This record gives sequence, structure tokens and C-alpha cells, in this order.
Amino acid sequence: MSTATSLVDRLVDRWGRLMVIGTPYIFLILVFSIPFFVVLKISVSTSNDGIRFEDLSTFNDWVFSFTASFQKYRFLFTDDLYLNTYGSSLKFATINTLCCLFIGYPFAYFMARSPVSIRPVLLMLVSLPFWTSYLLRVYAWKGLLDDSGTINSLLLSFGLIDEPIKMMYTAFSLSVGMVYTYLPFMILPLYANLVKMDGRLIEAANDLGASPFRAFWLVTVPLSKNGIIAGSMLVFIPSVGEYVIPELLGGPETLMIGRVLWDEFFSNNDWSMASAVAVTMVFLILFPLALFNKYQTDGVGRGSV
Repeated sequence: MSTATSLVDRLVDRWGRLMVIGTPYIFLILVFSIPFFVVLKISVSTSNDGIRFEDLSTFNDWVFSFTASFQKYRFLFTDDLYLNTYGSSLKFATINTLCCLFIGYPFAYFMARSPVSIRPVLLMLVSLPFWTSYLLRVYAWKGLLDDSGTINSLLLSFGLIDEPIKMMYTAFSLSVGMVYTYLPFMILPLYANLVKMDGRLIEAANDLGASPFRAFWLVTVPLSKNGIIAGSMLVFIPSVGEYVIPELLGGPETLMIGRVLWDEFFSNNDWSMASAVAVTMVFLILFPLALFNKYQTDGVGRGSV
């Protein structure tokens, strides 16, 4: 009886571990891998009307053949429009990430050093924009930055300017909208990292003669690297493929990959080209993720030694 019970316990334990480990992989396969390979298949398929595609593989008379067309990728990497669009997307995503970091780090540091009793209130204030529709918040910036908007009206009424300042449909309006939208995604990981930091390390640095700035730069910043990297990834990755903000606040010179994807899918009806653009964007996003994972692995390895 005890042997049978032990065998059942081992089976339950093994299946329990398999379920715990396998569930995230099943989720990734269903939600990411299968749709990604469908898009990848479309990107290398041939089509006459841009929507209906020929099969990549055929099996006739015991002969298996596989046909893939990389014409869209060849065109993608030789056409200036797409190259400039990828460059513009990476540029604005990088600017957005750096701005969110320089603005969000002081916020997160102040929150982490605040009394414990008011930290929940500060966290609620950071999360408060999420209580309003994302689309409404972006539209609100149109009312603020427009030529006849609130900011220009106030400047004109105080006599600070003679004519409205062109802010809408520029790189400035796009950057403002993206920084405003993604700033909480930088603050929250930084706060979660800084709030766990041992304050006695700063006191020890001050006791050893370090100035407040030197203690901050040599102690606080290195210890918050994981929060900086996590927040940067949370901001940079969705910024690369952003569509709504460039569409509502950006102008012709702020063309980004999300708008190009929309045009290829719904205006040009060239699904194969749009899929090639999407696959390339995924690989552009996977590159910084791979660097982040490598950094995390190296950090764990050095820490274990």
C-alpha cells in the first residue's frame, strides 16, 4: 500500500512540475509563436492580389517541393522609405526611453525615500493616468499643443508671443505624447528596485568621505541597474511599434513603423510586405531583449561567484 501511495505521489509531483513549467510555454506557443509563424509564412509567400497566397509546400507524385519568396525582404532592405522609417522608429524610441529615464529616476528616488505612510498615495498618483482611456489622454494633448490650443492661447493672452508656436504634428508633439504615456512604465520598475535598497550603504559611503553626489553615482545608480534596464525595456519595446501617438500627434516627418504597417495592411492591401515589415520589427525588438537577458545571466553568474 505504501509503495503504491509513494508511486502516486511521485507521479502527482512530476505532473505538477510539468504543468507549472509547461503552462507558460504553452501560453507563449499559442499567443506568440503560432501567430508569429503565420505572419512569417505570409511574408515569404507569393500572391497576385496581396491577400490570397499560394502554398509554400506541395507534394505531388511523391515529390516534395518548398517555395519561398524573399523579394519583400530584399525590397525592404533596399528601399529608403523603409530604412528611414526603421531609423526614425528607433530614434524616437531611444529619445523616449532616455527622457523617461531622466524624468522618472528622480520621481522614483523621491518615492522610495519618502515616508512609508505616503508611498501608497504616491504610487496611486503615478498609476492615476491608467484610470483614463489611453486614447482620451493622447487626444487631450492635441487640445493643449494645437495652434489654437490652451498653451498658445495662454502665451498670446499674456503677450509672451505674437503668433502661435507650431507644436502640433512635429517631432516635439510626438516626443511629448510618448514621454507622457510611457513615463509610468519607467517609474514603477525603478521604484520597485530603489525601495528595496539598503540605506545603510549610503550612510557608509558618507562616513567614508564621499559627497552626496558621489555616493549617489557610485552606490545608488549601480545598485539600481536592474530597475533601469527593466524600465528601459518596458518603454523602448512598445515605443518602436507605436501607432496611435504618431498618428494623432506626429507629422509627415515623424513617420514610424506602426503607421507604415497600417498603410501596408489596410491602404495598400499588401499583406506580404506588411508581414515582412512586422517580422523585421520583431527581430529589432528581440535584439535588445537578448542583450537584457545576457546581462541578467552574467549578473547572476558574477553574483553567485
